[in-house]
Amino acid sequence: MTIPEVSVDPALKSRLVAGHPWIYRNHVRESQRLVSGQWVRVRCGSFSAYGLWDARSAIAVRLFSRSAPPDANWIAERVWEAWEGRAAIRETATTAYRWIYGEGDGLPGLVVDRYGDYAVLQTYAESARVVAPMVASALRACDPALRGVGLRERPSDDAPGAEERETGDEEAPTALRVLWGEAPPPDLVVQEHGLYVYADLYRGQKTGLFLDHRENRRTVEGLVRGRTVLNCFAYTGGFSLYALRGQAAHVISVDLGKGLAEAAAANVALNRLDASRHQFVTEDCFALLDAYAKAGQRFQAVILDPPSFARQKRSLHGAMRAYVRINSLALRCLEPGGLLISASCTSQVGPEQFRALLADAGVQAQTRVQIVHEAGQPADHPVPAGFPEGRYLKFVVARALGQG
Repeated sequence: MTIPEVSVDPALKSRLVAGHPWIYRNHVRESQRLVSGQWVRVRCGSFSAYGLWDARSAIAVRLFSRSAPPDANWIAERVWEAWEGRAAIRETATTAYRWIYGEGDGLPGLVVDRYGDYAVLQTYAESARVVAPMVASALRACDPALRGVGLRERPSDDAPGAEERETGDEEAPTALRVLWGEAPPPDLVVQEHGLYVYADLYRGQKTGLFLDHRENRRTVEGLVRGRTVLNCFAYTGGFSLYALRGQAAHVISVDLGKGLAEAAAANVALNRLDASRHQFVTEDCFALLDAYAKAGQRFQAVILDPPSFARQKRSLHGAMRAYVRINSLALRCLEPGGLLISASCTSQVGPEQFRALLADAGVQAQTRVQIVHEAGQPADHPVPAGFPEGRYLKFVVARALGQG
């Protein structure tokens, strides 16, 4: 098989040698008539590597291997490495986790999430769809207990951090197609640190659940005993479940999504948590926080886990303003000494920028903001040292201390 060669800007060499897996279209030196999913050999001075060509994405090539075009055995080795890398998670009371994190596990353009006895593969690059069958076969070989592998395709995303999270208002959930074995049940229950959660692998956001805040949710559990908690952008109540188990005095979950109130209530009941300490409000979070602030309603902890406000660089300015506004509103709803628990999944906003916008929010709310804890995504979302874009999630716990 003849592998087409693609020459790229020599200025990229140091970045590619360090392991960055993306080549943007404007760095390709000549135009070729190639189709998405075609293996190409990339040359950049003395550097060469093999990757998948994408005809439509701003990312023209996603690099896989330095030695040869990947085959089924090469794919199987990457899947096994990822499986071994999650061994510690499988030893906990957790049955839902990210098995393969795209670029972080050497398989750019796709992710695989494990839900109990089922695996769900999702591609976020058109080119990566050609390796999906080989990945599915490798998943089966790793774990004989696996009962089914499904595929959820979604439109390609040109933006860096294409794997970052979205709200249901941005695009409709994709349908699940069974690649092998059984179809998962519609009422599948999984565990996360001993809590039980319904996972809708057919219509739920992402592949069913947001798995990247698993450890951050457990952090919240240890912070909210006796506190009144407002959980904004709650989805099916993940943070709320941990807050209730952590003996929060009362939790209000807020989300605009249809059916989420019922889903959150089902999760509360599933864990036999005290439903009298939980309330779900179906409302726009910006509008509700504004109303609470104006009415003088205060909480002892406010959780903000919004969708990505910027999926492309041109949206960054608007995203920064949105983050400052939502955090400023949250600070106005906190009692003195209350906790602002704030997250950002926008890869365009780095950790330093996120801290800076929290400071700006404090200025607007006339509140001193004292950061007491910072984290990101968990161990099943590893990031190559040469690929900073893979570190998309920011999670900050801060105290609101008044003006001083």
